[in-house]
Amino acid sequence: MSPDRGHRHTELIDGSLVFGSPQANFHTMAISLLETTLRPLVPEHLRVRREMTITLGKRQRPEPDLVVVRTEEALDTTKTSFQPSDVVLAVEVVSPDSEVRDRERKPQLYAAAAIAHFWRVENTEGRPTIYVYELDPATRSYSLTGIHHDLLKLTVPFDIDIDLTQMNRI
Repeated sequence: MSPDRGHRHTELIDGSLVFGSPQANFHTMAISLLETTLRPLVPEHLRVRREMTITLGKRQRPEPDLVVVRTEEALDTTKTSFQPSDVVLAVEVVSPDSEVRDRERKPQLYAAAAIAHFWRVENTEGRPTIYVYELDPATRSYSLTGIHHDLLKLTVPFDIDIDLTQMNRI
């Protein structure tokens, strides 16, 4: 899964290689908005990383659009993948070519790997809608804790206050 394969994104999902297709401008803008606004908000023990693989198992190596990971692991410049225990939050921006993976399969995989927080970002008429999920550790499944349209204001996994209407300024 190296970048020299000529593909921008390559993931291993259920033992099959998934090659990413060109992304719509919405996808790029949503990732940029969240990345730039989350960076100053994360506590010192966490960092934001973009498009890094999480090794969930031999046949499962998804690449979320964004992850929030523990600082010690994030500062290792030789790393090509994170372990699920390194990841506090995984974020997927849904694209037309990856709807089923982003809405169904990847959240199942992240929950089974005990990643505590998951966000799904949908394009609602050119504006981001963020579906926020929290892990139920007893069932290892996600529960929807909120749907956010103009403002993303949360206290977990840390204090977050993001004006989603600013995406058009990216």
